Amino acid sequence: MKRYVDGARAGVGRLLGGTEQLRLLQEELAAEHQRVKRLEEQNRRLKRRVRGTARGGGRGSRAGGVYFGDLRRVEPISRDFGLDRGTPIDRYYIEGFLARHAEDVRGRVLEIKDSGYTRKYGRGRVTVSDVLDVAEDNERATIVADLARGDDVPSDAFDCIICTQTLHFIYDISSAVRTLHRILKPGGVLLATFPGIGQTSCEKLDEHYLWALSKLSAGRLCEEAFPGANVEIEAHGNVLAAIAFLEGLAVGDLREEELDHRDPDYELLISLRAVKPEANP
Repeated sequence: MKRYVDGARAGVGRLLGGTEQLRLLQEELAAEHQRVKRLEEQNRRLKRRVRGTARGGGRGSRAGGVYFGDLRRVEPISRDFGLDRGTPIDRYYIEGFLARHAEDVRGRVLEIKDSGYTRKYGRGRVTVSDVLDVAEDNERATIVADLARGDDVPSDAFDCIICTQTLHFIYDISSAVRTLHRILKPGGVLLATFPGIGQTSCEKLDEHYLWALSKLSAGRLCEEAFPGANVEIEAHGNVLAAIAFLEGLAVGDLREEELDHRDPDYELLISLRAVKPEANP
């Protein structure tokens, strides 16, 4: 009797094991069926895309063998330099430049329009923070003056000047850079940035550029105003970053390695660090 019961149990075990194996096979078959359906849908989309390319129409059509996708448009994705999507791409390079030279932000520091970068990068090294603006209604300004003339700005006054994305709004840019040299203390540091490739105006933000510079032109400009100075000039960007910036995309739309790649033929932003020579004894 015991052998009969043990044999019955073994038979039931084999039956249950077979049932479980059958269930697993059914699940694998269902998963494979879903994968086939996804591949078929991808194939249908690809065929539709190819047909649209052959006809030469549609938003994502090809021209000259290039598939433009969402970028086949004559209007940018955003006209706000990426501000409405996150951090603008040029600001990624500006803030990276300032972070690398944060130790220069010390003593009496002058910034244009507001003191945001002075506070962010100066920390406890700043003793006096000044803000310069040509507009008299700027309540944050401690000095109201036109950099092209430098009226009422004392000479040899500042240990550091942060002048980001400002000089391209000034027609007499050479005079403005000479003013910056004059008002720096001997041994003082100018941290400046200039636009290269990018949108040159924005009605919504009331911005209208007068200049866009290259590494070469920024260097020539600085050499004239800072004779004998210790000057470091860098260009930042690449073709992908430039396209994204022109479209109004933001930092979050690109990967870090895409932003950090440098191509000397595509200068999106120029950064400049210049140290005013010490006075002769």
